Amino acid sequence: MPLFAIAMNESPFKGKTGITRVWNAFHYSMAGLAAAYRNEDAFRQEVWLAAVLVPLALWLPASGIGKALMIASVLLVILVELVNSAVEAAVDRISFEQHHLAKRAKDIGSAAVFVALVNAVVVWGLVLFG
Repeated sequence: MPLFAIAMNESPFKGKTGITRVWNAFHYSMAGLAAAYRNEDAFRQEVWLAAVLVPLALWLPASGIGKALMIASVLLVILVELVNSAVEAAVDRISFEQHHLAKRAKDIGSAAVFVALVNAVVVWGLVLFG
């Protein structure tokens, strides 16, 4: 069997194209955001923080690029938290058993969120005081 035939048989959901694919992707994304908000405390906290910081960034006296950087740094925290939550859910789906690789995966995901938070603090500090 040719390699491209194997790839075509990966998933029955990969066949959607055009506006149907876009529409389905939108609904999957909304379901993911709702699941993260419903099940992840850290994600909820970061959403509420973003609800304060994004309007604040628009209100503060910064250049357009400065405002964009401040908002992007906040959205990056949310993005990384979503990926971290997905990694944690996948690891927990495999097993709740203590394993050094599961711990490593979760710790690295947590570190990514930490780096995104540090980035946000640095960006805000540089835009406002730099």
